[in-house]
Amino acid sequence: MKQKITTVIIDDEPLSRDELKFLLKQYSEVEIVAEGDCGEKGLEKIIINEPDVVFLDIEMPQMSGIDLAKAIQNMKKVPLIIFATAYPAYAATAFRVQALDYLLKPFDEQQVGDTIKRIKERLQITDTKEPPPSIIAKLAVEDDGRIVYLSPKDITYLFREERETVICTEDGNFSSKMTIKDLEEKLKGYPFFRTHKSYLVNLDKVEQLIPWFNRAYQLKVIGKKEVIPVSRNYVKSLREHLEL
Repeated sequence: MKQKITTVIIDDEPLSRDELKFLLKQYSEVEIVAEGDCGEKGLEKIIINEPDVVFLDIEMPQMSGIDLAKAIQNMKKVPLIIFATAYPAYAATAFRVQALDYLLKPFDEQQVGDTIKRIKERLQITDTKEPPPSIIAKLAVEDDGRIVYLSPKDITYLFREERETVICTEDGNFSSKMTIKDLEEKLKGYPFFRTHKSYLVNLDKVEQLIPWFNRAYQLKVIGKKEVIPVSRNYVKSLREHLEL
C-alpha cells in the first residue's frame, strides 16, 4: 500500500509557502515534490508531477486558486485539493470544487495535523509501525555553564520565549535551545500535552481547567501562580486526556 503522500504547494507568498513546508515536513509520510508562486506555474507543476495532494492559495494574480482547482478537474488523476488561504469567505466556493479541506492563515499546527489525517483516510494510507520510543530517565539542560539533569516527572510545563524554551519546575526555571517540538519528542512516554503551539504541560501537575473566552481555556498547575493558555483547537483532546 502506498505510504508517501506526494504534495505540491501553490502560493504567491514565499513566507506562507515556507511556513506550510515547515509544518508539513513534520510528517514523514508527506513528500513535497514541487511548489509554485502563481496559478499558471502551479498548473504546470501539477501536470508534470501528478501529485496526490495540492495545497492551494486562493487569491493569486491572473489565475486564482479557484480557477486552478477547476482546471485540474479534467486531469486523468485529479489530486486532492486543500485550500490554504487568509480569507474564510471563500469556503463555500472551495467545497463546490471538491476541496477536501480549508486551512486558514496563519496556519495552526493542530489544524494541519487534522488535515493530514483526512488526507491519509481518503488515500487509505495506514501508519507505518515504528518501535515504541525509549523513555529518557533525565533531561539535560544548561544552567550558568553547568549541565543540570532534570527528572521529567519534576517538570511542570515548558513554553517558548523568543529563541529559547523555558522549562519550569517547582524548584525553578531553566532555559534550553531546543524547540518545543524537540522537547516534546524527548519527553514521549511521560504525560506531557501540547495545550498551545508555545506550551507543553505535564498533565500530572494540572489542578484546574478554567473557562476563559471564545471557547478557550486556561490551566492552573500545582505550585505555580501563572495560568497556562489552552487554545480552543486543543480543548477537546485535553479534556479527553484529563478524563473530564
